[in-house]
Amino acid sequence: MVDELKDRSRGTLLGLAVGDALGFPVEGLNRKRARRRYSGIDRYRFLGHTGYVSDDTEQAIITAEALLESHGEPEKAARIFGRKLRGWFWTLPPGLGASTLKACLRLTLGMESGIASAGNGAAMRMAPVGLFREQPEELTKILARVTHTDPRGVDGGVAVAYAVSRLVRGKDCSLHCLPELDQRLSEALKQAWEMCEAGKDFDTIADAVGTSGYVLHTVPLAFAALWSKPRTFLEGLQKVVLQGGDADSNGAVAGALLGAWFGAGGIPESLLNALEQCHGRSRLERLADQLVAGSGEVQRPGFLALRFRECVIKAGVAAHVLGRMIPY
Repeated sequence: MVDELKDRSRGTLLGLAVGDALGFPVEGLNRKRARRRYSGIDRYRFLGHTGYVSDDTEQAIITAEALLESHGEPEKAARIFGRKLRGWFWTLPPGLGASTLKACLRLTLGMESGIASAGNGAAMRMAPVGLFREQPEELTKILARVTHTDPRGVDGGVAVAYAVSRLVRGKDCSLHCLPELDQRLSEALKQAWEMCEAGKDFDTIADAVGTSGYVLHTVPLAFAALWSKPRTFLEGLQKVVLQGGDADSNGAVAGALLGAWFGAGGIPESLLNALEQCHGRSRLERLADQLVAGSGEVQRPGFLALRFRECVIKAGVAAHVLGRMIPY
């Protein structure tokens, strides 16, 4: 039997990937159109039945690799992360956020990379830090500032990593348990918490907190998925993904939190087994185990497999862009 810490740690990365993959085709749609196209989404819809992930999961994996290769030394981890991010950027990944894009360009030019942005780019990739460290705040801040220097963007990552570190260890993750955060983020989280405690409908909560790629939307929305006390992992995740908006990033963050709570055993096997090969179940489970152990040799997919995957993803994105021109 898999012990609880291992199950929840694996659930964190697997949940992140599942949320990302389910949200990938929904990104940019409004709620009405998302539900008309993908009502009751319980399987992958981006390219057939395979769960292809986007830049959210890829950046989380890069973060995990940087932690392992640096043995958790903060400045070294940031340097390795920056180097890996720069190399990944040259594969031209679709859907890259504006702030991360600018940071990657600055890294390529050898400039100071951090951008004063309150986007969700740091928050979506920081779940691995919560597996690696029980007190992840300082390490998270250093890694976040490689791309985002706005306190809201940085603390969005802190909130996610800290919540994951508590959830996988079976600890309470209510509002009062979170660390001190930027006041604006704290107020947005408080609003989400109070609405969940009042039993508000999730659509009402989403309308209040927002569903865009702004970190003050993504992080409270993801926490609301947890605080609304869903009966299952998929129930909580569907509430977020079917809001539309930045559905893949919102789904990734919510999926990480829900996966940390419900564990890998709470995620439908059909979704886990259908994740893509390059960034799929076996790789994410191995990374989760290594992060909790604090060490491990990083293993990567082959060069040709990754290049083929990139071509498939780009073709899929192009097909979805064309498909959205159809008035449905």
